[in-house]
Amino acid sequence: MSTSSRAESPTRPSLPRTYSRWASLVVLCAGTLMTILDGNVVTVAMPAIQSDLGFSGPGLAWVVNAYLIPFGGLLLLVGRLGDLVGRKRMFVAGLAVFTAASVLCGVATSQGVLIAARAVQGVGGAMTAAVVLGMLVALFPEPREQARAIAVFSAVGAAGGALGTFLGGALTQALNWHWIFLINLPIGVVALLAAVRVLAPEAGAGLGRGADYPGAALVTGALMLTVYVIVGAGDRGPTATLLLAVLALALFVAFTVRQARTARPLLRLRLFGSRLLSGANVVQVLMIATMYGFQFIGALYLQRVLGYDELTTGTAFLPAPIAIGVLMLGLSARTIGRFGAYRVLLAGLVLVIAGMALLGRAPVDGSYVTDVLPSLLLLAAGFAAAMPALTGLAMSGVREEDAGLASGLFNTTQVVGGSLGLAVLSTLAASRTDGLLDRGAELIPATAEGYRLAFRVAAVIATGALTLAAVALRQRTERAQG
Repeated sequence: MSTSSRAESPTRPSLPRTYSRWASLVVLCAGTLMTILDGNVVTVAMPAIQSDLGFSGPGLAWVVNAYLIPFGGLLLLVGRLGDLVGRKRMFVAGLAVFTAASVLCGVATSQGVLIAARAVQGVGGAMTAAVVLGMLVALFPEPREQARAIAVFSAVGAAGGALGTFLGGALTQALNWHWIFLINLPIGVVALLAAVRVLAPEAGAGLGRGADYPGAALVTGALMLTVYVIVGAGDRGPTATLLLAVLALALFVAFTVRQARTARPLLRLRLFGSRLLSGANVVQVLMIATMYGFQFIGALYLQRVLGYDELTTGTAFLPAPIAIGVLMLGLSARTIGRFGAYRVLLAGLVLVIAGMALLGRAPVDGSYVTDVLPSLLLLAAGFAAAMPALTGLAMSGVREEDAGLASGLFNTTQVVGGSLGLAVLSTLAASRTDGLLDRGAELIPATAEGYRLAFRVAAVIATGALTLAAVALRQRTERAQG
């Protein structure tokens, strides 16, 4: 019998392998969580890094900027390349690059090595993040399932941002700052092996259908320069900042002209003809500027005004990811299915405005329970409602062949919005504080007033997002949902 089995086995037809969409979603979320955690976990550890490696104040900023510039600059390019060479290949390669660079960051003993490794991390993070939404939309084409999948993905991303603040404080205080990077090694290896096994292979359209290398150089240079202008605006004079901004604009114009004329463009300009996609991306810039500004300024308020240490600051933020996760996973998809993404987005933005406005009165001798936690919960509820709705709107009208590009664009506007929010709000807070100190005010009250101004301006920015969403997204949303 065993001989017969061995003889017959080669003739058995091989069954096609079945790939689980929900297992694939878990892998995509794991890869995304790692890159998002890394973007926030560094913030709380910055003083320890500065003390250990001897960074100056301006030099320390490059621990963040060295990551943000390649990350933001490459998202659009690698999103399009993912459409051409296969999104799974791009995602897996990004995980490998990011994990290896994380180890290099973790063992860094000099400023130069850490900054260089952070730049490589930014490249790997862009490769991973740029294609995720495109893969998700392809995995879940049915509207209700897609809404659920986007809710899960958005919950992981939003909760990961706040969770990074806690982990940064906990790891730095319990061990040392090196572990905020080394923790990525086991996570990255598991995610990489799972991605190879779980994600379905895809061929991609082929480089010959859109490998516009001069156009790629123009748009990558323009985006990197844009992020550089934003994140370094406080360290340069207005003239230098203006000149760099004009140069970035010139590169964007040159890229647009080339894409309109070349036979095989990297970026099909018709993509921007979608009022829904373009409007959603602009709304996202304003909304993310508000939320990133809150995370940064809020952490500083807790540390410099209320006197919290790193671990206590991280713990204070924990209700946000918990609330976001519960609301997104439990209510988001059902709420969007019942009321529509447009209405849910507007309601979420109203809650964000209320949370920021409430923080605008945060006192010098504030209490966490009465002066911070209510705002934290309002912001978490607002973001939990708004982000999945906005993501679904942005991706709803995108063709399959452009999904990676649209995903890269959506992630790019997140980076631009976050960088813009940090630059504007931190500059306003510092300027207000310095002005009060020059007039003889005490340090802590002056610092608190600077932060209150930043929170109020953030509320105004969120109001701009609400107004734009109400005007720009309504007509196209109703058609899409109808």
